[in-house]
Amino acid sequence: MQFGFTIKPEHSIERTLALTRQAEAAGFAHGWLFDSHVLWREPYVLLTLMAQATTTLRLGTCVTNPATREPSVTASALAVLQELSGGRFDLGIGRGDSARRVLGKAPTSMAALEEAVHVIRALAEGRTIEYEGASLELPWAGSHRLPVWIAGYGPVALKLTGRIADGAMLQIADPDLIRWFVAQVRASAIEAGRDPAAVRIMAAAPAHVGDPADGRDRIRWFPALVGNHVVDLVNKYQGDLPEGLTRFVRGRQGYDYLHHAEVGSSNADFVTDDIVDRFGIVGDVDAHLAKLRVLAEAGVDQFNLYLMNGNEEEQLEIYGREIIPALRDVQAANT
Repeated sequence: MQFGFTIKPEHSIERTLALTRQAEAAGFAHGWLFDSHVLWREPYVLLTLMAQATTTLRLGTCVTNPATREPSVTASALAVLQELSGGRFDLGIGRGDSARRVLGKAPTSMAALEEAVHVIRALAEGRTIEYEGASLELPWAGSHRLPVWIAGYGPVALKLTGRIADGAMLQIADPDLIRWFVAQVRASAIEAGRDPAAVRIMAAAPAHVGDPADGRDRIRWFPALVGNHVVDLVNKYQGDLPEGLTRFVRGRQGYDYLHHAEVGSSNADFVTDDIVDRFGIVGDVDAHLAKLRVLAEAGVDQFNLYLMNGNEEEQLEIYGREIIPALRDVQAANT
């Protein structure tokens, strides 16, 4: 199993880089940044500095979208970052949640997302592509391959992921739900004539090693964030989604983006302890190891630790000392 971490770009530049260096030294393989340019700092500037501060860490957005950033602009930025880093960048992309909604706009369409993936990937890899009536190429771009991770829970997003993506970004750490998502992705890959094992599976969620009650309070914001993503899907797909994903949003009363992904957020008032335990990871080291092994059995290749719950340096140190080494040889199930 590989490990990644995601930072909410709210820290000083100095602390962001210090956490990045610490994570690489601790054995993390991937570093990700939220992309919500109004709520937090601009991620591509920070990703440039993070690339310069590291040597092996793969970096990317978790996640960007094709509406607040026009696809050819994103491709150009990533092509430069590939040149700078020696090809260490991935694209994490979805329809857009906070980055769009804070502007008073809805997420973009799945069709726009699919087109953007093809455009960004082709241009960043130095290929020519037709886009909106123009033949586009970045003649200076290198030939580094750009892995693409698609974020989403709904049937259409999961099918798209299986058809064209290198990886699925699943913002949840519930093994039962992960199994359902993985089955959808792999079925789509098979239908498209792809090897289903070629699509990597990421579980992205907060985790906190320590007292379980304290950990629950620190990560209670996360199921509220998931619920805000899910509510549109519930309205659209009705009975097509698993009950475990939709049941908890019935107590939701709204969502304030000024307290998005925030410890102690009032958005999470409806979230119960059992939901926190399902969606994240809390408790001592043994509890983390046990749940991460179950996630691997459910098909997870990468656990992406949402590092935004306080005590970040301590949490990186514990993961690097006791968790990553214990799970380095654990393989994700492919069935």
